[in-house]
Amino acid sequence: MHKKVTMICVLDENGKVVREAVAKGSLRELVRQLKALRREVGGTVKVAYEASSGCGWLFDQLTAAGMAVQVAHPGKLRMIFRSKRKNDRVDARKIAKLLYLDEVPLAYMPESSIRQWRSLIEYRHAVVVHRGSAKRRLRALLHNHGIDAPRGLWTKKGMAWLREVEFAEAPGLQRDLLLEELDRLEAQIGRLETVLEKLAAASSAVQVLMTIPGVGIRTAEAVAAYMAAPERFRRNKSVGCYFGLVPCEDTSVQARLGHITKEGPSTVRSLVTEATWQSIRRDAGVRAFYERVCRNDPQRKKIALIATAHHLLRVMHAMLRSGEAWRSAAA
Repeated sequence: MHKKVTMICVLDENGKVVREAVAKGSLRELVRQLKALRREVGGTVKVAYEASSGCGWLFDQLTAAGMAVQVAHPGKLRMIFRSKRKNDRVDARKIAKLLYLDEVPLAYMPESSIRQWRSLIEYRHAVVVHRGSAKRRLRALLHNHGIDAPRGLWTKKGMAWLREVEFAEAPGLQRDLLLEELDRLEAQIGRLETVLEKLAAASSAVQVLMTIPGVGIRTAEAVAAYMAAPERFRRNKSVGCYFGLVPCEDTSVQARLGHITKEGPSTVRSLVTEATWQSIRRDAGVRAFYERVCRNDPQRKKIALIATAHHLLRVMHAMLRSGEAWRSAAA
């Protein structure tokens, strides 16, 4: 699927290609063509496509139209089809064959409300990153003009000082525009967090996760939204794979572990890593786990941090499955 062109391949009940077509236009045009195809066939229609932008909306529309929809995981499709001959027509045929064989590597599709929740979390994270960029540019402006910033620059007192700093015309304009941008971003974050806090208050999963020392509302809501239905993970160890906190592995010749895979939502990974530092400081059991992995070796601090974050995610998964609050382990 693309924004303007989508390649369609249709198989019959025997797996034979009976039609290939191109849907030109938006996703709405694609939905119209698929609905027309279903009326023409008159029976059960199964649809498979690769997860991409707009796949959630398309999933809702086709499911409501009575079609059996399967969304393919893009990463696992690449593992199956690493071909030298790759184009949209060939890819459409391959996905159709996988659908016929019932071998589509499925991507989890949560309900619409969960997808909207995730979208708000990601949007807030993007705005926070943008705010951090504006703050760094303000600090750079001060540094480039030999001005030492006081401690607590982003407090009310520090911001009042920043507005009163005397600059020439050009750097003064930069300062004013950056301050306006910062005020606008702060207002956006406030509006987003107001809505997110309402959603978090209605979620029992968020309340359970917030009993973990060091885990605040932002981390809890991100984990709850992306873990969604915890029973979909076959094993507790699968949680680390989903969030990309397990190392790459190559043991075909000799045992070798590399960097973490970094698959899955990066927002959750960064929030959980930040919360892990707080948990290490506030909970003796988590601190003992971290120190056991660290082995009192400064070179293993990052390894120990990631291992502890992985451990916390698995504990969060167990808490969400059982509904139990945090129980601190003995140090």
